[in-house]
Amino acid sequence: MTRFAGRVAVVTGAGSGLGRATASMLANEGARVAVLDVAADAAEKVAAEVGERGGTARAYALDVREPEQVRAAVARVGEEVGPPDVLVNAAGIGGFAHSEEESFEQWSRIIAVNLTGTFLMCQAVLPAMLERGGAIVNIASNSGLKGQKYSAAYCASKGGVVNLTRALAYEYLGRGVRVNAVAPGGMNTPMIQTFTFPHGASMQDFANISSPLGYAEPEDVANAVLFVASDEARYMTGSIVSVDGGIMAG
Repeated sequence: MTRFAGRVAVVTGAGSGLGRATASMLANEGARVAVLDVAADAAEKVAAEVGERGGTARAYALDVREPEQVRAAVARVGEEVGPPDVLVNAAGIGGFAHSEEESFEQWSRIIAVNLTGTFLMCQAVLPAMLERGGAIVNIASNSGLKGQKYSAAYCASKGGVVNLTRALAYEYLGRGVRVNAVAPGGMNTPMIQTFTFPHGASMQDFANISSPLGYAEPEDVANAVLFVASDEARYMTGSIVSVDGGIMAG
């Protein structure tokens, strides 16, 4: 398929995991992709892989928490790749802690990357999209739709992404910009390898965010992201699409 031929797609967190899968699949379907990640080497590697397959991608290093970096990166994308038609906000971090022991630093970092960074990227691409139309897909989480132990910061950040998505969709309804979110459950990504459970936690504590289907592969979720970003989903805006192996059904 070539659903994104002639379009420019910007993907944050594209150096690994879901962002990487999404960037690669967008390029495979004809998009010129801006690969954004805080890890410059990872972004460059993904862009090179796309190029080796005959696609078009360019890497940009930025920290989505920093407004000036975000504005500068989006401006460079516009000049070097083209005005953005698609934005996928896949940059994200997490971590577990007893809430009474949660450090202010970890709370602030999670909120800043997952929620503030998502808003800053949306804000930066909106002027171009309001001129030519566009689709924004924010990556939320099933943990933004239901509570989860030891995850106050992550749940708050992703719950914020859910309502940020709805607010922007409503604000720009009928103005050519669609804003939706995809809410995964557990995914087999490098991020989960960094998690450590807090003292006293058991696997039973995480039963409500577990699926009998196990972890998704990034491509499983990226397929949904591409559909939501494509013209096939032109009637969708303000939607929160769960791709979580049935977790929200229970």
